[in-house]
Amino acid sequence: MMPKTNMTTLCYLEKDDSYLMMHRIKKERDVNKDKWIGVGGHFEVGESPEECLKREVKEETGLTLTDYRFRGIITFISDKWQPEYMCLYTSHGFKGEMTSCSEGTLEWVKKEDVLSLNLWEGDKIFFELLREEAPFFSLKLRYEGDKLMEAVLDGNELELLDELDEGGNKTGRVRARFLMHMDGTPHATSHIWIIRPNEKSGYDILLQKRSAGKDAFPGCYDISSAGHVPAGCGYLESALRELKEELGIAAREEDLEYIGTHSGKDEAEFYGKPFINHEISRVYLYRKPVDADRLMLQKEEVESVMWMDFKECRDGMRDKSLNHCLSESEMEMLERVLLRRN
Repeated sequence: MMPKTNMTTLCYLEKDDSYLMMHRIKKERDVNKDKWIGVGGHFEVGESPEECLKREVKEETGLTLTDYRFRGIITFISDKWQPEYMCLYTSHGFKGEMTSCSEGTLEWVKKEDVLSLNLWEGDKIFFELLREEAPFFSLKLRYEGDKLMEAVLDGNELELLDELDEGGNKTGRVRARFLMHMDGTPHATSHIWIIRPNEKSGYDILLQKRSAGKDAFPGCYDISSAGHVPAGCGYLESALRELKEELGIAAREEDLEYIGTHSGKDEAEFYGKPFINHEISRVYLYRKPVDADRLMLQKEEVESVMWMDFKECRDGMRDKSLNHCLSESEMEMLERVLLRRN
């Protein structure tokens, strides 16, 4: 027998660059207890989404909708509550006098301040879609308790990362990668430097050229292989996965030499959007022989690779002849390690 599901509406009324938000503090048994959400509720038997929308807004706010937009469908999955399919609306058009609500406290909140409220983490994803005026979308959000475990936008899984504190410890919160890059939230990455001995500075390093379609630093030379540590995963397993996915190198744990942890923060802008990257990275060396011409490159991530003498790379960074996104402080860490090996 199929489990029962719930159909609901949720509406964010807009006025003077603010959303009408409800702080859900008046009911004890409430899936949204202490959270801030919009106004809405469950379908009654025989109602259309629009009939439910207008009735719920009237019951909870005293306002009558005169205009509204259907923005998307939210599939809300929880380990504690029944699955819910939510029709998401926004509205600029309404009339009447606002009344108090038995469900929670109503308050107009500036849009720029909404993300600082106690929201469901997945709600922050659709608020950004609303801000970007995204076309009609389908967003699936799966939770264990209050922790976001999965987010799928229009059938495509979004990358979720563990939030870290400044010391590199997990806070227990999981967030969408693009939101972390919006506000500079610390998160984990694995960096792998592929090296080989030479007769110049002592070592060559393998640099990858990032694909032109990357969301940050497209076309720049970067670390041999690097990537985010997905939520729930560890640094080492992520390093091995990145080597395999980006370069086709099937490495083992014992092939990677851990040389230290690097914390770095970069601020830039790409495609008209701010990009704040606060990484706490574990850095590894890979010394096994690598034929750059025979690597299997992940074209979505890596355009090409090249060997470069370490000192020449450092010189190219200083005189800006090398188009790169390498970290000066991480290169200093690597230099100390390589000099110690010579």
